Amino acid sequence: MKVLVQRALDASVVVDGETIGQIDHGQLVLVGIEKGDTEADTQRLAEKLLKYRMFSDQEGKMNLNVQQVNGGILLVSQFTLAAETKKGLRPGFSSAAVPAEGERLFNDFVNKVRAQYENVETGRFGADMKVSFTNDGPVTFMLD
Repeated sequence: MKVLVQRALDASVVVDGETIGQIDHGQLVLVGIEKGDTEADTQRLAEKLLKYRMFSDQEGKMNLNVQQVNGGILLVSQFTLAAETKKGLRPGFSSAAVPAEGERLFNDFVNKVRAQYENVETGRFGADMKVSFTNDGPVTFMLD
């Protein structure tokens, strides 16, 4: 499981011309589910995501997490994070979870984050999504 976390001033996801998820400041989180991922992985990464100190304190140091700054979280499934890119010029996706398992684990991850924090929005699994955001910093971390 890979989670790409980007500190955002704003973020939104649009499906079929309709905004289905939107936050002001907080985290845009792209979630890639791989074969072999489990509920234990979703639990561990949900806890890490919520506690990850990527927001600046009064001294400008990254000492605060998303909850401490009352930020929003926009969770978006993105199977391309599981791409194999070391060989050739075309990505391979054999390490990505099959869609049904990916959706189940993505929803499990969403539920675990929401169980600990209420300001959570999502995209739509498997949809053609248009994601817009303003990266703050830029600050981007890969959690796995």
